[in-house]
Amino acid sequence: MAKIAFRKIWPQRDCKLNFTRYQSFKPHLRTDFNSRCGYTDCHDKWFGGITTFHIDHFVPLKVNSALKTTYSNLVYSCSYVNILKSDDDPNNYLDPCNVDYNLHFYRDALGVIYPEPSSPNAIYMHRKLKLGLARYQIIWLLDNLYYCLKDLRKLADSLPNGSAAEHEAKNLHYQLSGEFEKYFDYLSKS
Repeated sequence: MAKIAFRKIWPQRDCKLNFTRYQSFKPHLRTDFNSRCGYTDCHDKWFGGITTFHIDHFVPLKVNSALKTTYSNLVYSCSYVNILKSDDDPNNYLDPCNVDYNLHFYRDALGVIYPEPSSPNAIYMHRKLKLGLARYQIIWLLDNLYYCLKDLRKLADSLPNGSAAEHEAKNLHYQLSGEFEKYFDYLSKS
């Protein structure tokens, strides 16, 4: 099985601001985490955007309440993972900003997430956070389709105007875009 990198862009916590409410950090976390869940690498657009994403306390408040508004303890997270992680022991987890997840997780050609067998934390996280669920695979596939459509549009626009190749590329883009829209509309109605 070919192993594909888990993520392309590593999240970096760069915010230097201080807030008395950890919720005030949310737009900064979104930027620092590239609008993606720190644990699944899923873009928030597939979940309804910033309003549906949570802020996870990497070290739970039950373990250390003094870290409630410490930015280096906050993770931009999809609600599913945040709820599953809850107040679990932080020693079982890999901080997405301090550890290269590509060394602990990988995807197959269809986007399924797997833990590296040599990483006990990745194995634990994969099981506890249910990282093997089809939702994360589907979102990865949708992301790839979106970027392929953008690349196809650029290719079509770069071909000689009126050429058979331009016509074929634009027709293919049109067909794929239509299927993408149908699926996105289906998701939006669920």
